Amino acid sequence: MTALRPERESDTSYGQQSYGVSGAFEDWSGGGGYGASPQGEPYPPGPGSGTGQGVQPQSGPPRHPGQYASYDPVPEESYLPPVDEETVALRIPDPPTEPGAPGAGSAASSGARRDGSAQGGRAARRKAAKRRHGRHGGAADTSSAAAEDGGRAGAPLSRVEARRQARARKPGPAVVASRAIGEVFITTGVLMLLFVTYQLWWTNVRAHAQAGKEASSLQNDWASGKRNPGAFEPGQGFAILHIPKLDVVVPIAEGTNSKGVLDRGMVGHYAEGALKTAMPGDKTGNFGLAGHRNTHGEPFRYINKLAPGDPIVVETQDEYFVYKMASILPVTPPSNTSVLNPVPTGSGFTKPGRYITLTTCTPEFTSKYRMIVWGKMVEERPRSKGKPDALVS
Repeated sequence: MTALRPERESDTSYGQQSYGVSGAFEDWSGGGGYGASPQGEPYPPGPGSGTGQGVQPQSGPPRHPGQYASYDPVPEESYLPPVDEETVALRIPDPPTEPGAPGAGSAASSGARRDGSAQGGRAARRKAAKRRHGRHGGAADTSSAAAEDGGRAGAPLSRVEARRQARARKPGPAVVASRAIGEVFITTGVLMLLFVTYQLWWTNVRAHAQAGKEASSLQNDWASGKRNPGAFEPGQGFAILHIPKLDVVVPIAEGTNSKGVLDRGMVGHYAEGALKTAMPGDKTGNFGLAGHRNTHGEPFRYINKLAPGDPIVVETQDEYFVYKMASILPVTPPSNTSVLNPVPTGSGFTKPGRYITLTTCTPEFTSKYRMIVWGKMVEERPRSKGKPDALVS
């Protein structure tokens, strides 16, 4: 389809002339020089044909009848594209561009309109989203609708959309339960760690401090000449135990009570009821002692490393009593009290003498069984003669 163009200049445009105006019809039919007259002669050029906007007859020799006149080519005008059919129908005008934005009607925006993206305000987009996904589309529909909401980051949400997103972010019962169980496990683990730290570290720190204080008090009393009575009260310290090989220096108190004696880092003397044993100064008998192997100062932790002949020294206000390790019973039930007899069963001793028995729990960190170490006195040395060789070397 070629574009229409006028063939002449006139003060009135085509379609505005009345049919009765002189020359209106002839200018476009017979007066323009197109074709021949009924007699075979070409039509003469009509009025206004010399204006340069029509066609011009070619100059030259006369034409014979029936011969059409040739015309010079007319300069072509710029080609106008065909009319877009979409402009014929009614359509929604493009939205106005925001101030400062690049030119409206860009290729991207027009392409987006041709792709059929939703146009209009927020209400129209929300209705379109509801038609696509239903009234209750869920979290996925809400997020897609929010993504289609102009594609602008930080765009305000409606109250309904905000509530839907809040419900979608709210954890379900299973998540809440798993979190609660995890917190319980974490809390339990932390408490157990604190308990283990208390048992393995803090009890030793506190027991060592208490035992050191008791040993210093005993030595001060002895140095000042203060004499202790022959009978001691439960929990009262009266001697100091030395095990040079294990670097143990610990007070000996009366009784084997846990809170009053053993948990304070001291070694307890069996001096109650049927388990009452002899004192170091007795001429015969078995001096029985108990101590922790783990925690609370753990004075007997490594007595299993003692070998026959290793010295064990008991220091009192007046004398040093030196024993030498003789034998060991690695495991025995707690009910085996015969190990405290004057002649202990299983020790290898066959006749009365002056013996020492060390008892502790085994295996480590349990109290299921007992470990027994025996020794035999080899020297009784007054304090006035100085320390024995076992404490000097």
